[in-house]
Amino acid sequence: MVLLVLALIPSLALAALWGVSTAQLALDWRLQARHAALAERGITLTGDLAAALREERRLTAEILADPETSPTALRQQRERTDKAVRAFRSGTGSGTAGLHGELRDALARAREELRVLPEVREDVDDRISTQPVVFGSFTLMIDSALKFTDALGNTDNGAVSVRAQPLTDLMWANETLAREDAVLTRGWAAGHLDKTERSDLVEWIGAQQYLFEDRIASRLPETEAAFHHDTTLMDAWHTKTVVEQTLLQVPLTEPEDLPREAGRWREAMEELQPRLQELTGRLAADFNRANADSVWDLMVRMVAASAIGLGAVVVVIALTLWLTGSLRQRILALRDEAARLETELPAVVERLQRGEDIDVDAEVREVPHGDDELGRLGQALNLARRSAVETAVRETEQHRGFERLLQRIARRTQLLIGLQLKKLDEMERRHEDPEVLEGLFDLDHLAARLRRYEENLVILGGGQPQRRWRRPVPVLDVLRSALGEVQDYRRIQIEVQGRPWLSERAVGPVAHIVAELMENATAFSKPPNPVEARAGLVGRGLVVEIEDRGLGMEPEEYDRLNAMMAEPPRMDMMSRADDARLGLYVVARLAAGLALTLEFRPSVFGGTRVIVMIPAELVADAPEPDTGADADAAPRSDADADADGGGAPAAAAGKPLPAARGTAERGEPAAAPAAPAAPSADLPRRSRGQAAAAVAGGRTGTQDGGSRAPDDRTGADGAGLNGAGGGTRPLPRRVRQASLTPELRNPPRRPGTDEDASPHAHPAPERSGATVGAFQRQSRITRGPASEQDIPPADVSTPQPGGTAREDRE
Repeated sequence: MVLLVLALIPSLALAALWGVSTAQLALDWRLQARHAALAERGITLTGDLAAALREERRLTAEILADPETSPTALRQQRERTDKAVRAFRSGTGSGTAGLHGELRDALARAREELRVLPEVREDVDDRISTQPVVFGSFTLMIDSALKFTDALGNTDNGAVSVRAQPLTDLMWANETLAREDAVLTRGWAAGHLDKTERSDLVEWIGAQQYLFEDRIASRLPETEAAFHHDTTLMDAWHTKTVVEQTLLQVPLTEPEDLPREAGRWREAMEELQPRLQELTGRLAADFNRANADSVWDLMVRMVAASAIGLGAVVVVIALTLWLTGSLRQRILALRDEAARLETELPAVVERLQRGEDIDVDAEVREVPHGDDELGRLGQALNLARRSAVETAVRETEQHRGFERLLQRIARRTQLLIGLQLKKLDEMERRHEDPEVLEGLFDLDHLAARLRRYEENLVILGGGQPQRRWRRPVPVLDVLRSALGEVQDYRRIQIEVQGRPWLSERAVGPVAHIVAELMENATAFSKPPNPVEARAGLVGRGLVVEIEDRGLGMEPEEYDRLNAMMAEPPRMDMMSRADDARLGLYVVARLAAGLALTLEFRPSVFGGTRVIVMIPAELVADAPEPDTGADADAAPRSDADADADGGGAPAAAAGKPLPAARGTAERGEPAAAPAAPAAPSADLPRRSRGQAAAAVAGGRTGTQDGGSRAPDDRTGADGAGLNGAGGGTRPLPRRVRQASLTPELRNPPRRPGTDEDASPHAHPAPERSGATVGAFQRQSRITRGPASEQDIPPADVSTPQPGGTAREDRE
């Protein structure tokens, strides 16, 4: 559009300029043509009118001087004068529009002066007019007519003005000669001349000689100059000269002394006037030809200039439109290339993110654009496209390598953690000392948290945990498992309404999500304020709510986090290396993989409340009890354990994120969703957070048919590690293999014992009944009035053989 405007404005300006110049030339041509036409008519008509008025003036002066003179000649001349006046009026009455002011004024004055002619004639006929008045009236009419001819000769064309000058001078010379003739005619009729008349004659004779000799003779064309020269050699011209010389020699004191050549003067005048009229006609014709030639030249220039201007306008407009169209096409091509780059580059990046291999030469095609400025811009665009794609491919390859390295390191670290957990299990089975068990449980808890952090690294690095569960798991066990991976677990209170179960493919991700949210809730709420974790079935599935009592956040921050949870952004580990908010990136990825809905909202306590909506398709029914050897065993993962050397590596959010607000300020979710991952705690073996919840004084009773989280490390009675109870330290003991099926309730076989030789022997537990009873009583005192049926059996499983080899293959 801009190019069209830029092309249209100069084209319109040029067209307007051509139109104005052509119109001005046309106007000048029209005015000059009108002026030439008026001059062609007006000079002839004015000459006839002036000649008629001169003759009538002479005859009138003769009658006034001698009343006995016959009036017949005067009446005939008056008829000729009236005819000339009518011709002049009709010939100059139109075609004067647009003429210059001097010409219009002269014509108007000449037409106006002719109106007094009837009055002058009437006064002459009534004998009430005098010689000076009549002479002055006729002279004034003739002068106005001659001034009109002067205005006709005043044009903008210098050549025409030069041709007009001898014509007007000749007409004024004829007028002076006619005035001289009129005065002499009256003087001869009266027999005398007064001083005024003699003075006027001297003046007119001098003016006549100046005009004929100095102005007219030197400016006449060659032919007309020869004609004028021949006129001056005539006897009539000699007679005129003799009479004039005689008048000039007579003193002014002798007014009655007149020349005696009266008869010869009259004959000379009658012979000279036709020749002077002929010379006037020749000069008028020459002037008209000059006018016509000027009009024709102006018309030719106008047509040529108009044609050339129009051609130039057409060529410029056509060339401008062609160049504009070409530039527009090239610019649109560049725009299309930029638009394709804008769409193709994200598509290439998306394909790279999906793991596809990209051929740069195949993806980037060079587009020729020429060698001018736009061509260089197109070449720069091609270079930018190739550079962008090559950079994206190179960065993607580096990112993939970094992710693979990160995953391998994290999985090897998780392998060590699994071995550590396995070793801790063996030590927990061998030791019964409360202090030793307390230390082992603390180490077990730290190892479980460390394993969650390692799983976070795998998830943020683009990997997926490998642990899967073959059977559904109770929601209570999932929450207890998440509790066991939280640092400040003693402040968390768990409440489950009813006995809902979670589908096997959602166990790991949900446990990991809940653990991260619990960790953030405890980190961003001031101790000893509790953190409540509630779960229950609703119409659309299962809801888990985690509520802290921190400082909360601004509404804009809630909106931002909810938007990120709805659409997790892509997480770039390299660019987020210094970002402390990594926990919720893991949450967002895991939630997106299972289509979970997370919402952060203010809590009534002033903190933050997180609602995790689990779809109904991920909620399972309680499984039918098995009747085989493992009928009472807890469901196991595909790794047959919680990665005791064989579980999939998981990521960690690092140490708790510092912030002054509620749970929602712990970070931002990652962009790429992950597949369902294994939980951070070992659900098939045991829930490590059960002991922690009991020690923290968590609610363990039931409410509305719901279950509370008991302690899985206290044995069958659920005694806590550090619980209160009148200042008495509870016994951190547990019942060995209490949750195993009867077929699996065997003490660990040790090398060199009789158990190796007798696989069918089932020795009794090493603890005495009194010890177990004391343990249970102390546990009940510590936990309160919870009933034993509320405590589900702990899940214990053995590590999967060959886990190390599977990690090495990763």
